[in-house]
Amino acid sequence: MNRVAIIPARGGSKRLPRKNVLPIQGKPMLTYPVQTAQKSKMFDRIIVSTEDEEIKQVALEAGAEVFQRPEELARDRARVVQVCKHVLDVLGGQNIHPEFFCCIYATAIFIIPEDIKNSFQLFNQEQSPDVVMGVSEFNLHPVQALEDKEGFLHPKWPEYLGVQSQFHPRLVASNGTLYWARTSCFEQNPSFYCKKLSGYTIPKQRAIDLDTQEDLELARLVAEKVFASK
Repeated sequence: MNRVAIIPARGGSKRLPRKNVLPIQGKPMLTYPVQTAQKSKMFDRIIVSTEDEEIKQVALEAGAEVFQRPEELARDRARVVQVCKHVLDVLGGQNIHPEFFCCIYATAIFIIPEDIKNSFQLFNQEQSPDVVMGVSEFNLHPVQALEDKEGFLHPKWPEYLGVQSQFHPRLVASNGTLYWARTSCFEQNPSFYCKKLSGYTIPKQRAIDLDTQEDLELARLVAEKVFASK
C-alpha cells in the first residue's frame, strides 16, 4: 500500500446545507472528486469519511469506500486534519500504512486527474516537501487591504501605496482543493502547515470554494461550460 485518497464529506454543513451532495450538472457534487481520483490512477484506495447515510450511498455508487466518521468528528468545529488522522488510524488498525495520502475536498469538483498526478510529482524534487498544498493567487492582492481604525479605513500596508502591481510580492493561499502529505510526517505532527510545505498552483477558475449559495450559483455556471465540452 503506497497511496490513498481521503475525501472528508460530513452532512451537517451550515452555510450551504447538504452541499456535498447538491447537484451539479445532474450529479451529486461528491461524485466529481471521487471520479477524478479514480481517473488519476494514483491511489490504491479512495476513502470517503462521513457520518451521513445519503453521502455514504452517493460515495458507494461513485465507487469509493466509506469509513464511518465518529460523531465528535462530524460537528462544526471538527477539523479536516482530525478526520484524516482518524482514517489513517483505522487503516493502521488493519495493518495498512500508506506512504502518502491525498486529502481531496468533496467540493473540489473542477480539479482534473493531472492536478493530482502533477502535484504528487513535487515529492520528487531534490528538496522534497512533506506536504503539497493546492494553492491559488488572490483575486485582489492582500497588500491592497484596508482596515477599520476608529471608524475610518486605513491601508494595512501603506508601504505599497503607489507601487505597481507587478512589484507586489507573489502571495497564494490554500484553495480548498487538495493536500498531499507524507504520512509519517503527518502522524508526527497532524497539520498541513509544516516546515517543508510546497504549493501546487491551480487556476482560480478551477478552485471555487463552495461555502455559500453564491458560490454554488457560480460553480453551476462554470460547470455548464466545463462539463458540457466533455
